[in-house]
Amino acid sequence: TLPCLPGARPCLPKDFGHGSPVCVCNATYCDTLDPLLLPAPGSYVKYESSKAGKRLERSEGKFQRSLRTRGLLLTLNISTLYQHLKGFGGSLSDAAAMNILKLSQPAQDNLLRSYFSESGIEYNLIRVPMACSDFSVRPYSYDDVPNDYELKHFRLVDEDVKMKV
Repeated sequence: TLPCLPGARPCLPKDFGHGSPVCVCNATYCDTLDPLLLPAPGSYVKYESSKAGKRLERSEGKFQRSLRTRGLLLTLNISTLYQHLKGFGGSLSDAAAMNILKLSQPAQDNLLRSYFSESGIEYNLIRVPMACSDFSVRPYSYDDVPNDYELKHFRLVDEDVKMKV
């Protein structure tokens, strides 16, 4: 198994021949992380993954008032906020939905728990492509009737109703 955080369930690695293991999640097992906590002001927590085998390896540090590297001066003013973070997530494409639906119900439950629960990575956003995308098995749209500006022929397709909505 790959290294893990204290209290977390370790990754069960599987290599598909490209030298970069992935963690297996199946009907009986899925790895987890410890709950994420905000670091103290002036410090940071970094999670790093790599092809060499790091899997969300945790490290901590403290911000310096300023850091000068190769003539570049980086100053972090933690008292001024310029943007708000709404959350993290992923995309639920046709391909993702088809693969999830091929899993047994217990494996689906484990997979979704690993993404959305407090024992997982706590996604809170999902992007759902409108109509087909490059991860669809066929091209489709919601209204293929030319000049239908009132969308009288608009309808969801089976892929949306059965897999994404």
